[in-house]
Parts: sequence; structure tokens; C-alpha cells
Amino acid sequence: MTTHTTRMLIIGSGPAGLSAAIYGARAGMEPIVVQGLQPGGQLTITTDVENYPGFRDVIQGPWLMQEMQAQAEHVGTRMMWDTITEVDIAGGSPFRAKGDSGDEYVGDVLVIATGAQAKWLGVPGEEALSGKGVSACATCDGFFYRGKKVAVIGGGNTAVEEALYLTNHSDDVTLIHRRDELRAEKILQDRLFANPKISVLWNKRVEEFLGDPAAGGLTGLKLADSQTGEISEFGCEGAFVAIGHAPATELFKGKLEMDDSGYLIVQPGTTKTNVPGVFACGDVMDHTYRQAVTAAGTGCMAALDAERFLGTLEFAREEADAAE
Repeated sequence: MTTHTTRMLIIGSGPAGLSAAIYGARAGMEPIVVQGLQPGGQLTITTDVENYPGFRDVIQGPWLMQEMQAQAEHVGTRMMWDTITEVDIAGGSPFRAKGDSGDEYVGDVLVIATGAQAKWLGVPGEEALSGKGVSACATCDGFFYRGKKVAVIGGGNTAVEEALYLTNHSDDVTLIHRRDELRAEKILQDRLFANPKISVLWNKRVEEFLGDPAAGGLTGLKLADSQTGEISEFGCEGAFVAIGHAPATELFKGKLEMDDSGYLIVQPGTTKTNVPGVFACGDVMDHTYRQAVTAAGTGCMAALDAERFLGTLEFAREEADAAE
């Protein structure tokens, strides 16, 4: 077992974690990034990226993350191929984390950038057609379906918001819900029902995504009536799964404050958690925007918050030493 020590320990290597690393390294904090099960985060499974600032042409998600990692390493970040299985933050700084490799990581500050994963239906065709007509983010991918017939699957706030957003690009949006009423807030429902571009299919469960990944992608959905079991097909060129997200916060249950959905709670306008010296950034604390650019922005905030915390911590230690 090896112990790795740093002023700034970062768990997670998506846009938030790598942005925190870039700013932290430039501030002389010599950060360590533990990359986790999905190095690069969700962008590594995203093909065309057209909304990240600074790129006129469409870029590839994996390429963008490779560039961000290279930039972080160039300015002094150490990347560790490991997955954190246990954290100890109860005693305050320094914070300790144990990796799947058996190695231990010790940081004066801890930045949590473990992200969140979209929830999927887990039905045939979903994985094969992901990025080829099937998506979990209308804000990310809706632009690619301009003028096309699209469907949104779900019945909560996320689904209704996605459907409303898609009307910016399509005049034919269908919300498909397995029940006969929505769970979304009433104000959102009112907006949905008032929009002439949106129709609703009630009591329908998606059984399969139809199409050929190698030849045109998604062509439609196989649906089952949740009351009668009757099977039907629904033709569409885009389908957006909007049944929620699951933040990767299992490690921190009982250790950090979370909301009812498991997202880490931070002080408004900051990345500070309820434990001094522990900061959260990116999708692990953001259930509203969930964009690469906003994740990167909060990663920058986390590094700046961490730098200020370290300055205060070091000043307190110097005063304590002088008093002895």
C-alpha cells in the first residue's frame, strides 16, 4: 500500500474535476485526481458536442476530455487510475480516502466531482442506439433533431422540461408516460398542456427502441399499454429518456448533507459543503443545469474556494505554532 499526499485531493475526472485540477495546479496546490470508474465522466460516452464554448465545429466528447486531462497534467496535476471505496472526513483536514487498489490518498482539502448518471430504462435497443437517436439530455442533443419527430419518456419535472425545451427545435413532440397522470409540478403541467406542439401518450411503457445503429439510427419505439398490455409502435427519429439522474454520492451518505435525491448540498453561491475543507462541484451538486460548461465553472469555483480555505488553514497553523 502506498500513501499519496497532496494539498488538494479531487475525486472524479469529468469537466468539474479536471477544471478544479487545472485551477488548483496553477495555484500551486499540486492536486491529485483519482479518476474513478469512468475517467473523463459522461462526456466520454458523448459523441457530437456542439455547445461547449470555444469550438466553432462539432467536437467529440472523448477528445474534449483527453484535452482537458492533458491540460491538467501539463500544469502539474497527478492523475491516478484508481476508484475510491472509502472516505474519512469526520476529523477534518487532512482528509483521507482509500482506493480500490489499496492505496491511500490524503489531502488538506477534498474536492468531490463524482458526477451523476442519467437513469435509463434498460430495454432492448437503448444502449445500441444511444447517440444514434436515443439521448438522456434534450439540452445537449435537441439541436440535432431540428424539424424532426421526437418523443420524451417520463412523467416528472425533468420530462416535462425536456419536452418544452424540444419545442424550440421540433413542432412534433410527444411525451410518453406509463401512468395516467404526471408527477411534474402543476405550473409545468399547465405549460405542457397549453403547448400546441406537444401531445401526450398516457399509460404507455417503452418495451424496445427500434432501428439500426449502422443505418440511420432510431426509427421508433415499441410500446406496451400499461393497463391492457396491448403492443403498438410509435415512429420517431429522436427519443429522450427523462426519468431522472442518480448522483454518485454513496460514499458520502451519513457524512455530508444531501437533499432527498442524494445530491450534495452546498452553501448558495459556493461549492462549500457542511464540512469545512470539503467542496463539491459539477453534477454531484447540480440537479438543475447538468451541462459540461456549468460543471467546469463550478470546478473552477471549487478550486478557488479550496485555495482560500487553505490560506486560512495555514495562517491558523502558523499562529498556533507561534503561540507554542
